[in-house]
Amino acid sequence: MIGQSIVLAGEVPFPPSVEDFYPPSILPWGAHSVWFTKITFLVWLTTAAIIVFFLASYRKPKLVPTKKQWLAESVYGFVRNNISVEMIGPAGVRFAPYLTTLFCFILLNNFWGIVPFVQISPNSHIAFPAFLAVISYVMFIVVGIRHHGFAKYFKTALMPPAPWFILPLLIPIEFFSTFLVRPFSLAVRLFANMFAGHMLLLVFTLGGFAMINANAWFAPFAVVSWTMTIALTFLEFLVIVLQAYVFTVLTASYVQGALADEH
Repeated sequence: MIGQSIVLAGEVPFPPSVEDFYPPSILPWGAHSVWFTKITFLVWLTTAAIIVFFLASYRKPKLVPTKKQWLAESVYGFVRNNISVEMIGPAGVRFAPYLTTLFCFILLNNFWGIVPFVQISPNSHIAFPAFLAVISYVMFIVVGIRHHGFAKYFKTALMPPAPWFILPLLIPIEFFSTFLVRPFSLAVRLFANMFAGHMLLLVFTLGGFAMINANAWFAPFAVVSWTMTIALTFLEFLVIVLQAYVFTVLTASYVQGALADEH
């Protein structure tokens, strides 16, 4: 066991531990299986919701859009115009479908972190942000190689315009920052924000119950703790949207860098 929670009266586990991020299997025959837990179910539910929403919105497109069609077009238009084209240029239109999917997938998975009785985001598991980062990482490398050719792409990426005698120092730095730090920072930034947000909400929510269970005189402090939970939920909502936006913008910027003719 990585961590243990202190169980107070009323069966309230406090403080939260890392074990809270490893729920048991939701299948009756897999009590100790990690293959289909609540986290996995939320990812599949998010994927299904995105597919169904966009298919239903564009099933019968109209010149005067319905509410669903308007919402779908607004989301796609926002990512296409304000992220894809803004960061990459006219060539960014062809990347807009992927970036829109990425934005929606991260946003909805983050949103589970503030849904009552769910209150955990799949992105608070490092595996999911890491997998998304790997996809973006592979994509910008493949895009760069297809645009420039293998040798020219890596020459452009690793050899900035600088005097020849300083290149032996710059090339390892460029390799480290471009091909190692980028996927790591993409994954860890999203993971850390979702992990920290989940822990904060758990601390203040369960802390209120723990104080009441410990002593009835602590009820006013419990109310303050729950009030903080509500305030932090609104703050977490801003973080949820911001992290989806930042991840998508950084992916677009990496693609732009791969397509650029100069370093």
